[in-house]
Amino acid sequence: MKNKGKGGKNRRRGKNDKDESSKRELIFKEEGQEYAQVVKMLGNGRLEASCFDGVNRLAQIRGSMRKKIWINQGDIILVSLREYQDSKGDVIQKYNPEEARLLKQYGELPENFNLEEGENLNSEGENDDGVEFEFEIDDI
Repeated sequence: MKNKGKGGKNRRRGKNDKDESSKRELIFKEEGQEYAQVVKMLGNGRLEASCFDGVNRLAQIRGSMRKKIWINQGDIILVSLREYQDSKGDVIQKYNPEEARLLKQYGELPENFNLEEGENLNSEGENDDGVEFEFEIDDI
């Protein structure tokens, strides 16, 4: 008898289960935890995060999130603070942009915080990458 299916369990690995991740319960911070925005990915499961209490911390992505949830620069995360090391923490949760907007509405995130992930926009709304030239393009 011949198999009529299309592959085995390796074929199913690529499928995304969008239903369970899109409607999950919003997790708020507790004592010993802080919201943060990812500043820089360092590799090897580590990242630099700017916490909303004003401290930059080195954060480690926990093992169960490591290869399942991808974290990028500018993402909003929940960091568990270490009692014995204030400059380090562990990533507990990654919030998608919709959840981050809800956190801002509930007053959990600061009002002056910009939700545009990692983009530096100046007052005219143009993308400002911090490079300035002494001449105008018309002078050339």
